[in-house]
Amino acid sequence: MNTPNPSLLQDYERDGVVVIRQFLTADEVSAVRAELDRYIRDDLASKPADAATREADGKTVRNLWRLEKHNAMLRAFGEREDIRALIAPLVRGKPVLMGIETFNKPARIGSGVPYHQDNAYFCQTPPDVLTVWIAINEVTRANGPIFFVKGSQNLGVLPTKPSGVRGNSIGMAEASQVPLNEQFCGLLAPGDATIHHCNTIHHSAPNTTEHSRIGLLLVFRGDHTQTDPALHATYTVAATAMPPA
Repeated sequence: MNTPNPSLLQDYERDGVVVIRQFLTADEVSAVRAELDRYIRDDLASKPADAATREADGKTVRNLWRLEKHNAMLRAFGEREDIRALIAPLVRGKPVLMGIETFNKPARIGSGVPYHQDNAYFCQTPPDVLTVWIAINEVTRANGPIFFVKGSQNLGVLPTKPSGVRGNSIGMAEASQVPLNEQFCGLLAPGDATIHHCNTIHHSAPNTTEHSRIGLLLVFRGDHTQTDPALHATYTVAATAMPPA
């Protein structure tokens, strides 16, 4: 990991999203990609049903969930002291690993993600929670990059509704009115990462290209946060209607 910009905390608190180039080295990216391929090929069939969400074809992996429980090598990323030291100021305390997962957009069939805020899923108060989103292959404008609405983390958790999208069961009741060309587009080379606040509004389009897009996500909260009962109740309704969420 390269030394982060000294203004990382200031930029994060202002925008709700920051980019860190070369967060992982090329060798680390290759090792993660190989392990994800191996896990899907050799291990996934023996895991619980909620370990993955699949695309509409019923076969191709859209998301891998709970990798911190199911994969020792990937769990080690969440235990890295350099990553925890980096994000501790951003979560305002000792980082606690909430989850390791992937968001895949397979070539040609990768589905989109509706406008949402992550804390509708994480349900934490105060909202000192973030996601480190690491590109395992190139993220281009064509293969489903994430668009972020800068500064939207300051709006709190906005009204939600069940989305009907498997893997993203709860979305915003109304899409952001910020024009797409004014949103921040996360274009990343393999090994680059974004870090975004749990209340930052974001979304992505389907992937209709010949080039797959995979992100490895590390989710952390500060150890002082607690589950908000109202948020959790709303999420439970959506997740029950469209599991795994």
